[in-house]
Amino acid sequence: MRFFVSVDCEGLACVVGAPGGTLTDSRNYAFACQQAVRETNAAVRALFDAGAERVIVSDSHGGGVNLDYEQLGERVEIALGAGFGRRYPGVDERFDGVLFIGYHAMDNTPDAVLAHSYSSRAYQWIEVNGVQMGEVEIDAAIAGEMGVPVIFVSSDDKCVAEAKRFLPWVETVVTKQGFGWNAALSKHPKRVEGEIYEAVTRAVARLPEMRPFRVDSPVTVRLHYKRMEDAERQARSDTRWRRVDAYTTEAVFERLSDWL
Repeated sequence: MRFFVSVDCEGLACVVGAPGGTLTDSRNYAFACQQAVRETNAAVRALFDAGAERVIVSDSHGGGVNLDYEQLGERVEIALGAGFGRRYPGVDERFDGVLFIGYHAMDNTPDAVLAHSYSSRAYQWIEVNGVQMGEVEIDAAIAGEMGVPVIFVSSDDKCVAEAKRFLPWVETVVTKQGFGWNAALSKHPKRVEGEIYEAVTRAVARLPEMRPFRVDSPVTVRLHYKRMEDAERQARSDTRWRRVDAYTTEAVFERLSDWL
């Protein structure tokens, strides 16, 4: 069995950032990087204990250089940095599942911790074929193009509810209850690690029930920007995108992976 573990930082236990900036700018960031390794290792242990032969861990937050890689389990391979040209380096149709550790809710989600979609600075929200989607759904759809299902998601309660709406088969762990952009009632980190191990073990046992998440092709993507000059800049610099209104651009792709 082969698995890909994509690790973000906003949805981890005891991570909320701080007002006035991004998570990476906050004093909470150092802890987030440590907790990301701990939660990832819990998932990785469960995968190997269940019989996995290959596990790729992707450092998926920001520029992709956040984790203390020496502290990850020695059997994993590590995708880090930026500029791969594809969302899932090393993954093909032979993989059995994708896991999302520390993901976050999409834009426009009330009381979700650090909710955004790919860029908290740039986008108000993103639509795919007329449906608002965030990183959970878009990343799941790109994996789905290869026939690979998302089998596990951990995050705050708002993101987990979102994941269940689009991926009803998925195993999940709620790390914290969101009360706002920088506010949460979190489970103790060690408790979360134990719950992740148990949930990932269940997910592997339920592999026959897991389904790839797919979107219809061709795919229409709409980006709703927070600033009109960003929409203007994109439409003028990339001819695939047309201006829908002052804040919105739209493009049509054969597959979502042609965009990301």
